[in-house]
Amino acid sequence: EVQLVESGGGLVQPGGSLRLSCAASGFIFSSYAMSWVRQAPGKGLEWVSRINSGGGSTSYADSVKGRFTISRDNAKNTLYLQMNILKPEDTAVYYCAQAAGYYSGKLLARGQGTQVTVSS
Repeated sequence: EVQLVESGGGLVQPGGSLRLSCAASGFIFSSYAMSWVRQAPGKGLEWVSRINSGGGSTSYADSVKGRFTISRDNAKNTLYLQMNILKPEDTAVYYCAQAAGYYSGKLLARGQGTQVTVSS
């Protein structure tokens, strides 16, 4: 059974930083591209970033480019999202997701999410 468990969310002031983690199990983590997606209150799911299976290729939504960094540690079966210069509009529940492929928008599984609130 695929399990994805996010952690690291919380309340942070505008301009602050957070690092999200996602512990993966139940599948061969190093064989899959992974994504972060988020859902703001009252809005639909928004793709944030993705990384290929080896960690050498990454992509970001324009709204977070230059502020967020996705990475992975295949030895630890863990996905990360370093979020800097946070803005109120980054407030959302953040989910890590197992992707069908680096160039595929299809998500195979998603975690339960971690809340990120950016507010003064």
